[in-house]
Amino acid sequence: MHLAYPAVLAVLLFCTGLYGVLARRNAILVLMSVELMLNAVNLNLVAFDVWLRDALHAGQALTLFTIAIAAAEIGIGLAIVLAVHRNRGSSDVDRLRDTAETDDAETLPDDADDADDADAADGDVRDTTADQATAPAGKAKKAEATA
Repeated sequence: MHLAYPAVLAVLLFCTGLYGVLARRNAILVLMSVELMLNAVNLNLVAFDVWLRDALHAGQALTLFTIAIAAAEIGIGLAIVLAVHRNRGSSDVDRLRDTAETDDAETLPDDADDADDADAADGDVRDTTADQATAPAGKAKKAEATA
């Protein structure tokens, strides 16, 4: 068998998977597309291993490692998708941007805003300069934690 047949099939599989990753919004379909891309790589590894007549069968050994990594990726990916679906009610990839961390010092909860309005109505004046001073400190702590 010629090397061109599995290579062309692998290119078609990889391009289909790439289209699925770029065009889909559902996280499960994105994970399936990544699996399709990994299977295209596996097909290339085995085809080139057979074509080169490698005595150690390195391509087939790498394929086994790729399959193990793909299984772990799917297990962890599905766990994350299920957790997001339980919390958000949707597995839309575009909505995952809403899960980004926000700095607590920058935003006040809605209840705190209502309490401030009630205090201001009673004549109590709150010093907001202390709140403004803690916002840069909160950003610095967040930057240190992510670095």
